[in-house]
Amino acid sequence: MGSVLFSVTTAALMVLMFKGGLALVGESTLGGRRIPWAAVGLTGIALAGVVLQVCWPGAMGALDADPAKSGWWRVVTSVFMQNGGFGGAAWNIATLAAVAGFAEWFWGAPLTLCLFAAGILLPERIDALWGQTSHSTDPRNFAGSSGATYFLGATLAAALLLRGGADEVPDKGSQGEGPDAEGSADEGAPRQIARKTARTPAGKNRLLALAVPVLGLAMWLTQENGHGLVACYGFALGALARVAFRTVLRPDRDLRQPPRTTMASLAGLVGRRARSAT
Repeated sequence: MGSVLFSVTTAALMVLMFKGGLALVGESTLGGRRIPWAAVGLTGIALAGVVLQVCWPGAMGALDADPAKSGWWRVVTSVFMQNGGFGGAAWNIATLAAVAGFAEWFWGAPLTLCLFAAGILLPERIDALWGQTSHSTDPRNFAGSSGATYFLGATLAAALLLRGGADEVPDKGSQGEGPDAEGSADEGAPRQIARKTARTPAGKNRLLALAVPVLGLAMWLTQENGHGLVACYGFALGALARVAFRTVLRPDRDLRQPPRTTMASLAGLVGRRARSAT
């Protein structure tokens, strides 16, 4: 029962971050956005890691993060090894692709890669500051991309809290708040948002964003679930990044200057080729 609850809460935390990323960039804008090549690259490396494991039986032993083994590279290479079986690997790669895509559309490719790298390197350092210096002896923690993915996803929740969602309107009594109030001081141009879907109250997005660190902390305190702890770390760093880089972020650039190749055009091309092959 404990393992089932562990899996359910871990999945629920990811769902919150996915919904937060979707609210942050705007669901109705996805088809018109450019291909997130940094996210594609990270996902490709993760897929290559799985292929390497299939082709080389010794890959896990050589590249995982087993604390009993030496090797400075293990903290990085272990992220692209998967040890949760087929289902776990599929979940990790799918969530990495989605979260990294949202992150690139909001943070931009360079900052997304930096935040993902921080999700690999920082948690162990922060744990040491809090006195959490003991290494887990559970082999399930020796590999997997989920920790860095949850860290990156939590940065989106922090940005949603501070900036607001793309389809957000102020609640009653809070006129002047929300993303539209920031105007050109935030992204450098008026917000251009598709109006085809119902807009979301600002308070709902704030609650969605706050639910990520709250659930993460609860998971850590009650289950010692590391996904929750790294989500709290990512939320804190995401808030700092939002404050530090708010004047240079361009999450609405695809709405002002539509790219030649968009997610919708790519999906259409793939669909046409699939139909012609049948």
